[in-house]
Amino acid sequence: MILTDTHTHLYSEAFNEDRDEMIQRALDLGIKRFFIPAIDSNYNQAMFDLKKRYPENVHLMSGLHPTHVKENYQQELDIVKQLLTKHSFVAIGEIGIDLYWDKTFLKQQQFAFREQIKLAKLYQLPIVIHCRDAFDEVFEVLEMEKGEDLFGIFHCFTGTLEQAKQALSFQMKLGIGGVATFKNGKIDQFLDQIDISNIVLETDAPYLAPAPYRGKRNESAYLMEVAAKLATIYQIPIEQVAEITTQNSKQVFGV
Repeated sequence: MILTDTHTHLYSEAFNEDRDEMIQRALDLGIKRFFIPAIDSNYNQAMFDLKKRYPENVHLMSGLHPTHVKENYQQELDIVKQLLTKHSFVAIGEIGIDLYWDKTFLKQQQFAFREQIKLAKLYQLPIVIHCRDAFDEVFEVLEMEKGEDLFGIFHCFTGTLEQAKQALSFQMKLGIGGVATFKNGKIDQFLDQIDISNIVLETDAPYLAPAPYRGKRNESAYLMEVAAKLATIYQIPIEQVAEITTQNSKQVFGV
C-alpha cells in the first residue's frame, strides 16, 4: 500500500530535532510520496536539501505563500520566476489568498495569485491553492483565469458542498487532511457526495494534526488517520483509498 501526502512542510523548523526519524515513520507506514509546498525564498535552500536527501520520495513546488506577500512581494515573485528557469518543479504552490491574519495586502495577494497562475500555465504545471477566509476572492481570480490549462489542488479544503463543487468546476481536486477528522470539521458530513476521484490526501504537517493528535505537531505519518477517516466516509477499504488518492495525485502532478 502506497500513500501520497500531497502537502507537507517537511523542511519546517518544527522538525529540526528529528526530521529523518519523522520521515522514516511515514515511510515505514507506506507513505512514500511527499509533495512539498513553497512559502518564500527563505525556505528554498532547506527544500533543495530535502530533495537531495530523499530524491525518490520528495517532490518540490515553487511559489509565494499568500501570508508572505508583503512589501517585497515583487522581489519574491522574481525569485520564483528565476527558479523556474533553473530547476524542475511539480507545481506552483502554495499560492492563493489568506484574509484570516491580515487584509492589508489583499490587492498584492490578488496580483501575486494571478501572476503565479500565469507562470503555472506557462510551464504547464498545476497550482496548489491556499484559501483562508477568502473563498469569494479566490473564486473571482479562478473565474478570470479558468481554462483547459488551469488545474490543480484546492489545498486544505474546508468549505461547503457548494464551494466544493465550485472548486471542482475549475479542474481542482480537493486536498483533504486533518480537518476531516475533527468533530466540528463539517466536511465529513458531505464528502461522500463528492466522487473520490476528486480527492487527494494531505497532512499540511506540522499544522492541523488529525484526531487523536489534534493540537499537537502534525507529521506525515498521521496521514493514516486521514486515510482511515475517508475509508469510513466512502465505505471502502483503506487500501482502496490509498490506491485511488495516489492515482489522483499522479494525475495532477504528473509524477
